[in-house]
Amino acid sequence: MKLAVVMDPIESINPKKDSSFAMLLAAQNRGHQLHYIRPDGLFTSGGQPAALNQVIKVQDQAHNYFSLGPITTSPLTDFDCIAMRKDPPFDMEYIMDTYILELAEIQGVLVFNKPQALRDANEKFFTEFFTDFTPANRISRNPELLRQAVHDLDQVIIKPMDGMGGQSIFKTSKNDKNLNVILETVTQNGTQTTIVQKFIPEISAGDKRILLINGEAVPYALARIPSDQDFRGNLAKGGTGKGVELSQRDWAICEAVGPVLKSMGIVFAGIDVIGDYLTEINVTSPTCIRELDELYDLDIAGDLIDTLEKML
Repeated sequence: MKLAVVMDPIESINPKKDSSFAMLLAAQNRGHQLHYIRPDGLFTSGGQPAALNQVIKVQDQAHNYFSLGPITTSPLTDFDCIAMRKDPPFDMEYIMDTYILELAEIQGVLVFNKPQALRDANEKFFTEFFTDFTPANRISRNPELLRQAVHDLDQVIIKPMDGMGGQSIFKTSKNDKNLNVILETVTQNGTQTTIVQKFIPEISAGDKRILLINGEAVPYALARIPSDQDFRGNLAKGGTGKGVELSQRDWAICEAVGPVLKSMGIVFAGIDVIGDYLTEINVTSPTCIRELDELYDLDIAGDLIDTLEKML
């Protein structure tokens, strides 16, 4: 198949850690033709979606890990499959990109994850559809409503709805004299929707990233354990990754979430579980493929490409 990957500048990634790179490697190993598209290369004219793109070849090494052909202009219908792997923030430009990709989907291209699902499944809010498994929380842009939630829950996490990699996440409590300024900052003075979530002490054992392919869970998770200097387990913020088998509770969460993801056209997702609680459902550009592959001798990206072949 001709596979196009929409992603941020490939020269800025870490190939040892990057899941989009793992997908490129797996597709190349299966003989598929790869094309690289930067988000600003997407466009449409008269209802016809197209993109500036380059043929890309990848090598599994730390340096000189890719080579690009000349830039060409192609209708998106030239591709059999397009992977939308742009990182957040999930802003209006991201939404515009999904509109262009949806035109391609309507015209017969397999786009994953499904553009409408990317718009519908906000990674922080989507957990509200699975409240049997989520910690107590409140979502609002009203600082006073959020402040009331902090007083009810005491120890909490406050985070924006469109961040990634642990950015702008605060741990606080009802007696914290910084609470007002935290709420002002994260809500941008009451203009940006924010989530207050009960703090889960089990974060000390790790924030587990569980990957799902077409609704089916990989049987191992990467527990991202906070450093001594931080409460966040994100690898980008100094957390350490440790492989763990899924617990019974993890499987129960996956059995609830997986079929919904599949029905929405979310082919590849990463859910976050702390202790017994589902905290996020990541659908834009989930990571941790390469870490789990190395720990357990898996081929997660290969399994994903196999799934796409069957879907086509």
